[in-house]
Amino acid sequence: MSRLLTGLLGAVLEAWQELRIHRTRVLLSLIGVAVAVCSLTTVVALGGILQQSTAELSERQSGRPATLYVSAYRDDGGQVDAETLQTAWTETVSRYGIDYASRVVNASVPVDSPNGVLSVGTQAVDQPYGEMHRVRISEGSWFSADDDEQLAPRVIVNSVFWDSLGQPALDAHPLLSLGGDDGTTAVIVGVYPSADWETEPAMFMLADQLAAFQQADAGAGAATDPFAGSSVQYELWVPTGDWEALAAAVKRDLAAAVGDGATVDVQRQDAAQYGDDPFLVTQMIVGGIALLVLLLGALGLVNIALVTVKQRVREIGIRRSFGATAGRVFFAVMMESVVATIAAGAVGVAAAILIVQSPMVHDLVGQGLVTDFPPFPVDAAVLGLVAASAVGALAGILPALVAVRVKVIDAIRY
Repeated sequence: MSRLLTGLLGAVLEAWQELRIHRTRVLLSLIGVAVAVCSLTTVVALGGILQQSTAELSERQSGRPATLYVSAYRDDGGQVDAETLQTAWTETVSRYGIDYASRVVNASVPVDSPNGVLSVGTQAVDQPYGEMHRVRISEGSWFSADDDEQLAPRVIVNSVFWDSLGQPALDAHPLLSLGGDDGTTAVIVGVYPSADWETEPAMFMLADQLAAFQQADAGAGAATDPFAGSSVQYELWVPTGDWEALAAAVKRDLAAAVGDGATVDVQRQDAAQYGDDPFLVTQMIVGGIALLVLLLGALGLVNIALVTVKQRVREIGIRRSFGATAGRVFFAVMMESVVATIAAGAVGVAAAILIVQSPMVHDLVGQGLVTDFPPFPVDAAVLGLVAASAVGALAGILPALVAVRVKVIDAIRY
């Protein structure tokens, strides 16, 4: 083993010395190899960021893996009793120890503003919803766990609404008047960025606070369902490993609670269940181009190595006459290309790390959508070095074969 390691180390050192002697000849071809390795590594690493961006965007819309959508309806077309369903929902979530569960209620709330009374599209949720859907907050913060206990409702407005209000400082606890003069005063605690296509004010409220506001606004004798006339959806974020078993258990328990004549449906809704990578084709195309550049760099390296071997015929013959085996000569010549491309590959990987981890690239690729930037993937760096080593080995085989075919007597006469 020690003899093998000594031979390998000697071949590497010998190859490095030869590269230092012929560095001017191999420099241009190694630049091409370094650029190709940098491109290949960058493509793989940026693919990870793009996948994260796509995942976070889909999770904001459909929830994290695995998000379950729960619905209940009567077979005769009527509505399931809201109080019964709410009680069964609360008991089921508690029974299975589900920490992330939320109601989602879409409603329209009248709000006083400098432009008069506006009917603001409102999404009423429970506190875990922010984590379940990766809600981004540009100013202030998401609802806290004890906001439900506050007398004044807490709201989080979109940036369009915040701009129309004059961008009040959130640390001053700006107020909103909900429902006119006899309505409720709410406190703005956060701002979330509006999408490019959003031009209308919108906001989040806690579901219990919206229910209390709507019941107070309806007055005595109103319907017992606080969300009457609004669409209500129930969501659960559960582990991906046993989501099917949990979904079946939740469906069974809720169906037993609402009774006969009603149907309970539990479906997974997050996009991760489909497992599609929208950037796979792009990565393969760009990666293929990088491999072609690598091969072109290898061809240049082959030409230079062949010329170098022709000029070293006498040296090789003398080494053979002193007992160097054909295998040793073959390995030494091939290692020159391998060591050269590994060095170029290391430079290319280092450049790729600097490019991918730069704030400018994060801003350009993330587009403000990525909050959890993945670290530089180790597999991308390994791929770059392996590709450089493979190209070096392929580029070194032909010159090494030529060197082995050199006859000792002809080489000494050369």
